[in-house]
Amino acid sequence: MTFDRRKFLGGSVVTGAGVVLAGAGAPAAAAAAVGTAGGGGANGPGRGRDRYAFTVMGTTDLHGNVFNWDYATDAEFDDKDHNDVGLAKISTLVHDVRRAKGRENTLLIDAGDTIQGTQLAYYYAKVDPITGPRGPVHPMARAMNAIGYDAAALGNHEFNYGIPVLRKFEESCRFPLLGANAVDAKTLRPAFRPYVIKRMRTARGRDVRVAVLGLTNPGIAIWDKVNVQGKLAFPGLVEQAAKWVPKLRSMGADVVVVAAHSGTSGTSSYGDQLPYVENAAVLVAEQVPGIDAILVGHAHVEIPERRVVNKATGREVVLSEPLKWGQRLTCFDVEVEWRRGRWAVASVASKVLNTNAVVEDPRITQMLRSAHAKVVTYVNRVIGKSTVAMSAAEAPVKDAPVLDFIAFVQAEAVRKALAGSAHAGLPVVSQASCFSRTANVPAGDVSIRSMAALYPFDNTLEARVLTGKQLREYLEFSARYYVQTAPGGPVDPARITNADGTPDYNYDAVRGVGYEIDIAKPAGQRIGKLTFDGKPVADAARFVLAVNNYRASGGGGFPHVASAEQVWSTSEEIRNLIIAWVEASGVIDPAAFASVEWRLTRDGVPVF
Repeated sequence: MTFDRRKFLGGSVVTGAGVVLAGAGAPAAAAAAVGTAGGGGANGPGRGRDRYAFTVMGTTDLHGNVFNWDYATDAEFDDKDHNDVGLAKISTLVHDVRRAKGRENTLLIDAGDTIQGTQLAYYYAKVDPITGPRGPVHPMARAMNAIGYDAAALGNHEFNYGIPVLRKFEESCRFPLLGANAVDAKTLRPAFRPYVIKRMRTARGRDVRVAVLGLTNPGIAIWDKVNVQGKLAFPGLVEQAAKWVPKLRSMGADVVVVAAHSGTSGTSSYGDQLPYVENAAVLVAEQVPGIDAILVGHAHVEIPERRVVNKATGREVVLSEPLKWGQRLTCFDVEVEWRRGRWAVASVASKVLNTNAVVEDPRITQMLRSAHAKVVTYVNRVIGKSTVAMSAAEAPVKDAPVLDFIAFVQAEAVRKALAGSAHAGLPVVSQASCFSRTANVPAGDVSIRSMAALYPFDNTLEARVLTGKQLREYLEFSARYYVQTAPGGPVDPARITNADGTPDYNYDAVRGVGYEIDIAKPAGQRIGKLTFDGKPVADAARFVLAVNNYRASGGGGFPHVASAEQVWSTSEEIRNLIIAWVEASGVIDPAAFASVEWRLTRDGVPVF
């Protein structure tokens, strides 16, 4: 696990960008990128300076998307905004930019979350794993190699399948995976390359050295604790950027670009469990001098351009986040000029390009057609039947059978695991979240893809012990998801959820207890009539909570659960537990598990 520092410093850091000297015999686009403004000399006020322009392209949160395809619907991807997804589309945009700018005047980087998210990614991690004795090359590596990425930062989801899968993916990439704040837990030395420096050749006779620093998310220590504990540590982004940026400048970097798998909000979903901020990109820009641009990731929002002033230097840092899954490509257009014997940044601007404006690159689709076909066949395999259709459309506001089903399977798995143990006599309750409002279980044949759509994340299952008081506080925290709504008058279901930006996946319904959520009351005072087996829940009562590892490790900042006693866990994904249950049972019948245990009220009056 320890990063080989001698090898890193011995020559693998500074690499060529595959560029040619602009001038006689150079491509026209390259020559045009280098010029003399006003025909003046290199120095002196009011005199023209030699300039060079180049573009850094960026993607983030690709999440295993190569094709413009939705494996859950077995159809071309589409959403209400008619976005497209996938590296095949990104490849076309990249080709267009390189043709316009000259390939030698471009770089291509990524800000992380690459190898998890679709059934394609899952298939090559678990079904036909890349780590097998004759394992295939990961499709994401094949596509990114073919497109010609120069570097990619590590995302938190890179660690979901364990370090061996990540290392095998890293071996397959013809570009470095960067993580300056992913360090060996014992030595605290870099476990991955912290940075890479690319040389952009110019007619001036001196290369422009562009440093790309990779930063990942400290939350990995919580979210993937089972995979990284004792092996890797993840210091804060600001702290590590402050360590590495001056080093990059002292090594001669003319331009510093950060690829940060961290959003811009300055907030954390894990509360005070870590001393580091989850979404720290703006803090890095404000507090660390010497950065010119930051490719932002992790938050799954689109930021064409945001300018942040560094508090120490007063200089602007340009931030951009392209939309997830390959829906957008960021372009940082950078211009440098020759000043006092060195290159200095004159301007940076950014924009995003939409992949729905181009066709898929046939070179990429043809190369991976066989891999795609295997996954399509896999996800369409029928594993059982459902007596009725179940939809997640109303799950955020009503106790829906589709969430009851998830919670039921989880609770049953925990009960079986605890049989005969000291905790076998405790009642088991189970949490479930609405990951997608469009998920549904069809009536009739049920396939793997139906279950994949129902539970798209690779979460595993744990069992934690909570008291009745802690369970109430857990539910109160969850209920902050609702917008406070005065009694009387109609209620629009579309307007009462996601209060203060709380995403659907950070709202938990709990099966096994009854309760009401009074949305007329302020957050923290909403849970009423909390009962188990028809009787009020005592503060001292004890329950086993069946809970996914993201929530159990602090994801979402829910109280108590992360510090609660763990009495069981499994490395098997919850999705696979659901698939196995369907295969074993043959039939999904809501009569066996669905009931209305919780409801929204206003002053005791049901909302629906």
